[in-house]
Formats: sequence, structure tokens, C-alpha cells
Amino acid sequence: MNIDTNTHATLTTQQARLLSDATKKIAPSWPLDKLIAVNPLWSLVDKPFDAVSSELSALAGIKTHLPLESYLAWFKEGRIRPGQIQRAANHFNLDVASESLLKHLSQPIEMPAPWRSIADLADEQRPTNKMSWHDEITHQVSQFCAAHYQEHSPTLRRKHINTDKSLYSRWLTVTKEDRGLSIIMGESNLTRFFHDLPNTTTKLFTLVIQELALDNASLSFYAHALLLDINGWSSYLAYLNWPGVNEEKSLKQGNHLESLLAIKMAWELVIFRYLKHTSNLLFLHVEKKWTDQKYTIPTLIAAHDTSLVASKIWALALEYSEQHLFHQTLMSSPPKEDKTTPELHAIFCIDVRSEVFRRALEQQSNKIQTLGFAGFFGLPIKYQAKDSQFSRPQLPGLLQATITVTEHESDTKHIHHEQKEARWQRWGHTAPASFSMVESMGWWYAFKMLKQTMFPRRQQHPANRLAPNTQWQLTQQGIALTDQDKASLAKEILDTIGLKQYALIVMLVGHGSHTSNNLHAAGLECGACGGQSGEVNVKVLAALLNDKKVRTVLNNMGVKIPDATQFVAALHNTTTDEITCFNDEKNRPEIDQKLTHWFKEATYLAQKERAAKLDTALLNLSDKERFNAFIKRANDWSQVSPEWGLANNHSLIIAPRHHTRHMDLQGRSFLHDYDYQDDEDFSILEKLLTAPMLVAHWINMQYNLSVTDNFKFGSGNKVLHNAVGGNIGVFEGNGGDLRIGLSMQSLSDGKNWMHTPIRLAVYVAAPKSAIEKIANKHDIVRQLIDNNWLYLFQWESNKIEGFYHQQWTAAD
Repeated sequence: MNIDTNTHATLTTQQARLLSDATKKIAPSWPLDKLIAVNPLWSLVDKPFDAVSSELSALAGIKTHLPLESYLAWFKEGRIRPGQIQRAANHFNLDVASESLLKHLSQPIEMPAPWRSIADLADEQRPTNKMSWHDEITHQVSQFCAAHYQEHSPTLRRKHINTDKSLYSRWLTVTKEDRGLSIIMGESNLTRFFHDLPNTTTKLFTLVIQELALDNASLSFYAHALLLDINGWSSYLAYLNWPGVNEEKSLKQGNHLESLLAIKMAWELVIFRYLKHTSNLLFLHVEKKWTDQKYTIPTLIAAHDTSLVASKIWALALEYSEQHLFHQTLMSSPPKEDKTTPELHAIFCIDVRSEVFRRALEQQSNKIQTLGFAGFFGLPIKYQAKDSQFSRPQLPGLLQATITVTEHESDTKHIHHEQKEARWQRWGHTAPASFSMVESMGWWYAFKMLKQTMFPRRQQHPANRLAPNTQWQLTQQGIALTDQDKASLAKEILDTIGLKQYALIVMLVGHGSHTSNNLHAAGLECGACGGQSGEVNVKVLAALLNDKKVRTVLNNMGVKIPDATQFVAALHNTTTDEITCFNDEKNRPEIDQKLTHWFKEATYLAQKERAAKLDTALLNLSDKERFNAFIKRANDWSQVSPEWGLANNHSLIIAPRHHTRHMDLQGRSFLHDYDYQDDEDFSILEKLLTAPMLVAHWINMQYNLSVTDNFKFGSGNKVLHNAVGGNIGVFEGNGGDLRIGLSMQSLSDGKNWMHTPIRLAVYVAAPKSAIEKIANKHDIVRQLIDNNWLYLFQWESNKIEGFYHQQWTAAD
């Protein structure tokens, strides 16, 4: 079938830029083995949050707020205060009398229909006994992407794929031969229309713009909407486009998102042409509706903005109410610095889960001082396993590793044993694998699963696979770091940590999670360590700081570490609240005994506090019984909510620990130690506001949006998850779009939300002038503040002031 087109048309520079800009509006989603939290709207933070909410609602029906019923229920419970509702209404300039405000905001909301693609318009009059165009497009594109990007399968061999061929080119080749499309859709000769599509994305874009009569304004919205329509795969391909990832995966396929956009547009063009040649009446209906809505997208966005006002006011009132209570906690008593000489310094990741354990540990003695520091401990490293080409990042996704660490000397027998164990773990510990292994291995493996659940063995965190007494080799671009290089790296880290004195034991506590049968296990590990446990980081740093040669150089650089001080690497298991110390020196038995007691009692206290949210039945057990129950939960392959992770996070505090040591922050705050008096040029504060604050924001927004729109930004029911391509992501069931974000079992106990969707509030104990200067210097910091993606407060002992659009205002 030949279709006449203007073959001389070309893609203009402006059109190419608009299409490229559309692909840049999609935030990345990391694969399962490196799963870290990401703000799904990260690429849109240059616009106000409320404007983005309205635009995405209009383009894709995306929800950034909860249903009205949720806010009304919280108002009746007293969580949302009447005065804060009025304050939020004033923020949005709602002109309604105060006595009528509550009634006005309680009226049911009627949302306009979102923008519709050609496929959606064609589905409006499609017979119910036929597969919808939209569903088939999603299914076909999603299944094809899964096959194209799959690198390995745990149980199946796969044929070699030419990775030099772009996603679009390969899709077109395969689709031209897929005669089943006509059968599935009940549309004869449908496949023939794919033969008339051009072989390159540029020509395809040109053809679609021409035949669908897209001007530049509508093209921008159209391209963005098509990518949002398959947001899961769009997000994964945005990850493949992320700086540094393409080189790692050796995929030479250009812009992956442009190829996906071309596929979506190709389907639109095929449907448009097919209707034109087979059903003139339906074609005219679709063409008219397409033309009408094409030029009214700004009007549609404005209509959604108006309809969302009540939801935005309720959401803001909730945030104001939560902040009001939190400010009362922060102002409850002035900070008191304890002058007691510490016997133990314990430096934890800023992760909110650490707050509970730190508080429990500090209750054991006033000679214990805990500090908060980013979990990768400032090491810009990637870990490369010994005698292997495999490497993985051990730092936040926003950063790139510059140093490679490798086990230099270790037990070869241990390594081979652990590699064997790792292969078994990789096959048997994923959600769908539990049942496939029963089929493959017989009832023996089913018995093993049952035994593991009923009679769990206490074991180390599964990531603890490094051989004991490991020595580390640090290289940069293949060249080993000198003692001076190591000392310079160590000094920068120690300066940021800000220890004024050194206890006999300085414990570096990374963290990880221990769960079984959990495809999203990496999401419970350390986000600052690239979705891995912090074991490598703390071991490498402890080795550096215990190195006598490095200490000698540090001493010459003005860093005086007492000879008696020992740095000890440790790992906090966030599922069980156990602490594992990687300390091979037993030269201080009296201290070791004291540490063992302190950490055991802290574990009991932390477990008791977490039990109230995990399972109240655990509260009725003795400490030892509860401890064993936590071990059982961690090993239970059927446990869908082994821990609540970072649920209910709401704040980041950048201040000395003695400001908050006397407070119960309920495991909702990221805590990063910082004393501005030791930061003359505020370079440390600049690092904190451009790195840890951004990571905390990513975590906060991932949880928020997974709650408000689990369909687009969450992964649904984890019981139905199936792994895609080994580690790419998950399907919910056997198809549909790739699912990203958090499952419902990570957000809700089945009755109540375990995470309250409110934007991150950041509290900084530093001079206003320093905060202002940093915000003015860094666009991303200014955008997050001024576009309402987070709140920034300056916190002094007797007052809290908010910073917004270069103005300071006393906090409520």
C-alpha cells in the first residue's frame, strides 16, 4: 500500500529541539540491582511545583495530591488545623469568606478529562469486543522494550542482539513481520501500514508533524504526553541516557528516549492512516476532535489548575500543620552541648532509619556521641570485585565515581565460595524465582523455603560477602593512589564530618537491609551508596584512617588523630536493627564487652519502637523473643512488608547533634551533623545543600508521588511482580508498562498510609547570609526553594525563619 506524502519535508532545528526537550522532561529510574530513590519529576524542578501538577494532570491525568476524602479524614482527626487551612487558602488567593471556607473546600471535585492521543480518540468509538488501541500499544511496546534491553535471564538463554541498532529501527523491523497484530486487533491488513513508515526517527518525526498538522506549541505538549503515557519505560530509558550509564552498558544506540517517542508517534500515524483508509466516518470524528483539542491545550491546563485548587490548599494546609507541630518540638528546649569526654563516636548515615537507633544507642551512656553523615562517607568510589570486570557505584546517583576500589589481598577460597553463594542467592532470592526453583529443584527447595521461614538461622547481612582481613587497592584512571592522595581524601572527609576530638573508638556505621524474596531489596539499602549496602565504604574508609602511613601524612597536614584511636567499620541492618562490627583487633576486651552491651540494648530498644508500626503483637514479647521475631521476619520469603524503609520522612536537619539529641524525632528526619563555626568559608555547607539535600529531596518525592499516584509513579501490588530482563524492573502481572517507584506494601499497612505525602522541610543551623549566598550561586538549590519543591528554614535556638524568594519570614 502506497501513501502519498511530501518526501521533501525536513525537520526544522526548532522542531528537533522541542522533541529533544520533551525527552529531557523525563526523570531516570534506576534498575533493580542499583535501585535508588528518585524524584519522578526531577527534570521539571525549574518550574513551580503547582504549575507542574496542573500541567501533568492535563497531559496525562497524573495526580500529585491525595483524594479530597483523605484530607477531610485527617482534618476530622485533628491532623490538619483550621488556622492552617485559612493560611493555605490565602497562599492561593482564594477569595472565600472564612466562615464558608471549609464547606467550599469540601465540595466534590470534578476534574476535566486529560488530553487524549490519536489512539485514545479512536478508542472512544471502538467496539467493546475488540482490543483497545491504547492497551495494545502499551503491551506491544512494553514487551518489545523488555526483549530489546534484556541483558541476561536467570533461567533462559537468549540470542545475541545487535546493540548497535537503535530501538526504533529494530522495533520497525520486527513489527513489519508481526502478522499477529492484525489478528489481535481484529483489523485486517493493519500490519501493511507499518511498511510505509520511514527507517529513521528524523524522517518519522517529520512525517508525523506534517500529517498531524502539529505546530511547535502543540508538538511540545504532544511529545511529552506520549512519553508520560508509557512513563515506566520512559523513565528507564532516561536512566540509560543518564551521564556515565551508556559507557557502562556499552549501548551505542543514541538517544533511547527519542527512539521510544518515535515508536509511540509511529503507532499514532499508523492508526490515523488506517482509519482514513478503512472508516471515513470514524476518521472524520477523530480528526475533528484531534484538531479541536490540539490548539486548546493551554486552556485545558488552566481548567485543571482551577479544579485542583481545593486539593492544593488541603495539601498545603497539611504541610503547614505538620511543620507547626515539628517547630514546637524543635523549639521545646534549648540545645545543650555535653562536655563529657566520649568513649565512643558512632557515625551513622543520615538515613531516617538511623535516627531511631542513634537515639536508642545514646540512651545507653552519656559517653556515647553519635553523628550523622552521608552514607557513602564522602568516598567517590566504585567497587570492582577481585579478579572480575564487574563493578558497581558506591555513591549517590547524582555523582560519578572517580576512584576504583578492589580487594587487594584476601582469601581466594572464601571468594570462590561466596561467588557460588551469590549465584545461588541471585537465582533463588527474587520474588518470581522462589516458585520457579521449586519447579526446577523439586520439593527439596520448597522444604528449604519452609524451613527458612519456620526456623530462620541468625546470619549476617547478605551483602557481607567480603573476605575478612581484606586489604584495599585504590586506583584513579588505573593509577594507584599515593599515601598523599589517600591522606588528602581522608582529610576532606574528616573536615566535613567535623570531629573536634577523637574517642578511643570511632565507629563508621554504614547500613543495609536484609530481606528475602524481594525484587526491590536494593531500594532498602543505602541510597547514598547507589542502592548497595555501605559495607564497602565503611571498610575502605576505616582502612584508610587506620593506615599508619596515611596518619603520618595527615599529622603533617594538621589533622591530629591520637595513636590510641581506632576506626571501626560497622553495618546497621535496618530490617533487624542489628549492628555488625568488622573489627579484627581484640586488644581492648573491656571496651569490646562494653560495646557489645551497648549495642545489644540499643537493638532491643529500637526493635521495640519499630514493633509498634510493624506488628503490635511484637510488643507483647520479651526483648529476646522480639529479637528472634525480627530475625524471622527478615528471613520470611512471604513477608511483603519486612520494614517500612524511609516511609514518613519529612525533614532534613543540618545542625550539630546536641541540638536534637534530647528530642524524639520519630524516625522521620534525616540528620546531618554540621557546625558552621568550623566552616569559615561555608564550603562544607555548600556541599550539604547541593548533595545530601538533593538526595533527601529525591527520597521524599519518590515516597510522596508513589502515594499520590501509585499507577504512574508506584509499582502496585508487589505480590504480582515479575522481574523484567533480570534487573531492568518489574511488571505487575505479565504485561503493561514497566512499573517504577514503591509498591503499595511499602506505603500502606492495608488500612492506613504509612507515609504522609508532604514536601521535605530542611532546617539549617547557619547564618542567613551563608544560606542566601549558596542559594544564589546554585540554580538547582534556588529552584527547589523558590519553586516550592521543598521548604528551607534557618534554625536558631530560639527561632525558626523560612527562606523563600530571597526573603526571610518568621515560621508559624
